Formats: sequence, structure tokens, C-alpha cells
Amino acid sequence: MCSVTFLPRRRGYALAMNRDEKLTRVTGLPPVERIIGGCAVLAPSEPGGGTWIAVNDSGVTLSLINWYSIGEQVEEEIVSRGTVVGAAGSSRSPASVNAALGHLPLERINPFRLIGVFPAANEIAEWQWDLKSLARQHHRWQPQQWISSGFDEPTAQRVRSQTFRWALRQNSAGSLDWLRRLHRSHAPQTGPFSTCMHRSEAATVSYAEITVAPNEARMSYHAGAPCKCVAASIHQLQRRH
Repeated sequence: MCSVTFLPRRRGYALAMNRDEKLTRVTGLPPVERIIGGCAVLAPSEPGGGTWIAVNDSGVTLSLINWYSIGEQVEEEIVSRGTVVGAAGSSRSPASVNAALGHLPLERINPFRLIGVFPAANEIAEWQWDLKSLARQHHRWQPQQWISSGFDEPTAQRVRSQTFRWALRQNSAGSLDWLRRLHRSHAPQTGPFSTCMHRSEAATVSYAEITVAPNEARMSYHAGAPCKCVAASIHQLQRRH
């Protein structure tokens, strides 16, 4: 369960992600910088090492959401979806993401959608794995959102998409303040379908915000629901050209 929002900006972009999980799940760890294949990668992580979002020193962001609409699941020897972003985190192009995914045991990984943002070519790519095939789609360089929900994915997509479309009509649309308000929104009401999600057994457990400019990539991270965010940790990477 997650919401990912992309915003093009002057000479760069911003991307925000609400991570929704069961309240019994172990708390994620804040972002750290790692060198992977000679590339600096900034990402939060689970204690076991997996991650759901990362940005590297080429300004490439990868974020992963579970694909609950696919009913089929891996039955044994499951490999965590948290390995996907880590495996592709140093990628500089969609082709290098393809190569990284090709080395993973996808048949043992449950369905997912992987969103990649590549500022060098103003390109957005999405990989969809449904346990049968890996498909790649391309999206326009424009504001857009991706949504998942293990509670009721079609309804969550419909309701949150309506909130997103309504927010785009605001005069402040496209600003970072607007992006933050969207991700802490409880419209139309606090519950399983609001962007900042709250249920008795699950909730939005973290907020990650990435901004990429010509010389820098920055990740702001808050462990907890964004509606309760007072201060976030900020982490920076110098971009390599």
C-alpha cells in the first residue's frame, strides 16, 4: 500500500512517496548513502536490507509499489520485493534497469510495479511484474501518481486519483508545499482510501520526498505518518554528470 507522486520542476523534478504498512511491521531505517557499482545511492531500508525507494548520483529515482490487483502470489521460496530497488539502484538508464531486473529470480518475487525517473532524458518508465511477464511502459514528463492498496486497490486508486486531480486545480499546484499537503491529506475522509492512510491495523508509516536539481539530489525522510510530520531528516548527494 503506497502512493507515489511525480512533479516536473524547472531543471529537475520532485517525487514523494507515502509508504503504507501494517502497524506490526518493523520500523524502517532512515536513508544512508551507499556505493553500489561505483555509484552513490541514497535509500532508506528495512532492517533486513531491502528498500522501497532510492535516488542515485545521476539523479535517477526508483520507487516500488506492491501490485495487489494481481491475485496470484509466490507460494514458496519467496524473495522479498525489497531486493528490487537495491538491485537496480545504481542504474542510469531504463536499459540498465532492464539488465538488473534480468539478474533477479523474478519467478520468486511477488507482483510489483517499479517506477523509474531518468532526468537526463526527461523520461519516466514503469516496469510491471505479474508473475508471468515483465512489461515496461513509458509515461509523459508531467504530474502523475501511482497508487497501491492491499485493502481495496481499485477503490483506493479511484479515490486517491480524485484527490490528486482536485489538488492539481489549486493555484499552488506544483510547489513543494503543495506536494507535502497532498501526501498528508485525509480527503475525502480519514481512512483506508485517504492519501495519508489510517486503519486500525495499518497506516502510512513513512514519507520520503526526493528533489533533483542539476547539481544535487536530496531526500527528505520522515518515519511516521506525514500528517504528524514536524521535522524530517535531510540527506544530500552531489550529482555526477
